[in-house]
Amino acid sequence: MARETGGAGAGGGGRSKKDSKAGAFFAATLVMWGISIFFEIIFNKRSELLPILVGSVFFQLANVAVRKFVSRDPLFVNTCVSLLHSSIISASVVIILLNQWMKSGVEKMFEHSQLVEVTWTRAYEALCLSSGYFAYDQFDMLVYRLYTGSIPSILVHHLVLLVCFTLALYRKVTINYLILTLVCELHSIFLHVRKIRRMAGLRDSGSMIVKAEWGLNWMTFVFARFVPHVLITVKLLRDASKFDKGVELPLALSGMTGMNLLNIFLGIDLFKAYKKEKKSRNDHHHE
Repeated sequence: MARETGGAGAGGGGRSKKDSKAGAFFAATLVMWGISIFFEIIFNKRSELLPILVGSVFFQLANVAVRKFVSRDPLFVNTCVSLLHSSIISASVVIILLNQWMKSGVEKMFEHSQLVEVTWTRAYEALCLSSGYFAYDQFDMLVYRLYTGSIPSILVHHLVLLVCFTLALYRKVTINYLILTLVCELHSIFLHVRKIRRMAGLRDSGSMIVKAEWGLNWMTFVFARFVPHVLITVKLLRDASKFDKGVELPLALSGMTGMNLLNIFLGIDLFKAYKKEKKSRNDHHHE
């Protein structure tokens, strides 16, 4: 999950009526999503979906542990758990891709049938775990009001991902496409590290650690987020005629369009943050 700008206060005081209405809407959608998951597991006996619940519980327990032993600041706690998710999922995605590469080779693993109809080893479980995290994170942001605006982009982002991920898990199609989109969690690691560093008061932009962090931030933004998402979109457009009639292609294209737009806005925010830190360092040197 990419979350460069925070904006929201920890306590949620002074919220407008628009913010409250937004919170109510997204809370309702989260409840409906939860009912749907429980219905599938209990009544349709879809035990393979249990890792979604495991993921939600696991990340909630991580939240409790950080809150008890590290800090009680809701934004700091939320960012620490987001870092944990990004680290686990990015490692899982890399392992899944390397395993499939050794089994079938690069050319075959990116064939249309492989990406749409086949599920790579442990890809289903990884997508379930990530879905559980996004449900937890949506809940945590709603409880502590870690969002702003009448249409909070972060809540919209999570809702879209939950819809796309859950439909794919229900139908057992395009799982591998969604695993490829999660390569961006490599970049999210450095977004969260930067945010935690700044909240901890470590803001010396001239230090080697901060310079290395920015280098890795930009490198992973380009090669683990921006380029992969553009290539996935191109692949979808090239293989459009190979999709069966249904919601898969329109949903995938609309989802990737949204992700690419968010990546552009994120890149702009990163550039502004980088320029601001660089200007601050130069001003400090001139004093």
